[in-house]
Amino acid sequence: MAYAPSLDEIRKLREATLASIAYCKDALVEAQGNFDAAIKIIQRRGQAIAADKAERGLGAGIIDSYIHNGKQIGVLLDLRCETDFVARNEEFLKLAHELCLQIVASNPQWLSREDIPEKIMREKQKQWEQELETAGKKGEVIEKAMQGKLQTFYKETCLLDQPYIRDESQTVRDIVVIAIGKIGENIKIKSFCRFAI
Repeated sequence: MAYAPSLDEIRKLREATLASIAYCKDALVEAQGNFDAAIKIIQRRGQAIAADKAERGLGAGIIDSYIHNGKQIGVLLDLRCETDFVARNEEFLKLAHELCLQIVASNPQWLSREDIPEKIMREKQKQWEQELETAGKKGEVIEKAMQGKLQTFYKETCLLDQPYIRDESQTVRDIVVIAIGKIGENIKIKSFCRFAI
């Protein structure tokens, strides 16, 4: 007999992934009610669809904004998609809003790892090496620690690598991929700007 998820289970998965109700139900059925496995199923499907759509042109989109309470922090976000129809889609607008909230909360400096200037990466690596050598670390230990510091740096400074504020088991890249899978069009964050007083 096939597993039948409850409305509460479907709602919980929808809140965690932003996926559609039907998408969440299918994932829970496939995962036999295992919540973590259902999240992985949604992510895997989204990644496959995103890879398929990655080369499509982005001729539409929106500029979204968010001003935080107290009017001390604000964000402008340029989020692109393929068609005007999707640019007006409720799920696309919700994704844009979630991304604005993420940027306000986590203050990323760059969109992705590729956007970090080489000079800054060289300076950071030199600084980390000196810290580790001063702490008496050597050889393989330094190499492993450097990888850890690098991953932490990406999570702190690159929007796509940051843990999603509503579910830290997912990254911002994951929620964009899930949205691509759900909406069925290529979606990309073109740029963003965070203002703070």
